[in-house]
Amino acid sequence: MLSITGLAEIAALVGDPSRAAMLMALMDGRALTAGELARAAGVTAQTASGHLARMLEAKLLALEAQGRHRYYRIASPAVAGMLEAMMVAAAPPPIRTGPRDAAMRRARICYDHLAGEISVAVADAMTARGQIDIGTDGAALTDAGRALLDEIGVELPPCSDGKGAVFCRPCLDWSERRHHIAGAVGAALYRTFLARNWIRRENGSRTVTFTPPGRDALRRYFGVDT
Repeated sequence: MLSITGLAEIAALVGDPSRAAMLMALMDGRALTAGELARAAGVTAQTASGHLARMLEAKLLALEAQGRHRYYRIASPAVAGMLEAMMVAAAPPPIRTGPRDAAMRRARICYDHLAGEISVAVADAMTARGQIDIGTDGAALTDAGRALLDEIGVELPPCSDGKGAVFCRPCLDWSERRHHIAGAVGAALYRTFLARNWIRRENGSRTVTFTPPGRDALRRYFGVDT
């Protein structure tokens, strides 16, 4: 059971500017070294090591070793969702919400799925067509939605019944303040878009751009014009 002390400890960890900068650097789904995260936060290697150890202990981060190298990543989609929701709360209305960069507001990576204006439009289109049900307690992929993903060639996890917050969940968009699709369904859509060269990642940024074939696919499958 969640304790008040545990909640306060997590809030304090994320609330430190250096640790927050490290977490934001990992929100594009990459795994980074301690040195890369130290540079992202503008701190020394020794200071970064202390921050990373605390976030590992709190299970905000996970560690992967490859040969002599050690890489840090966001521990889970739940942690990424928490951070995205905190970014929503941190932007003071009625000032423009989300990132200042128009391209990043348009389309970006949110840990393991796509976010931004286009992703919200896709979620809206699928909801309007009865392909996905989004409620206050989660989301579910309908038979019509599964048929659409089969047509596109999206490979969903095996042994899934199309229901539940982990399989398919709404994620409140940082810039749009409406939901885009997360969970296994959102991650599978992102992987498919990337594999088919429908999107292109920008180096050193969470921003993605839709290629001409990608824009055609948005119109064909989702009725979304870019």
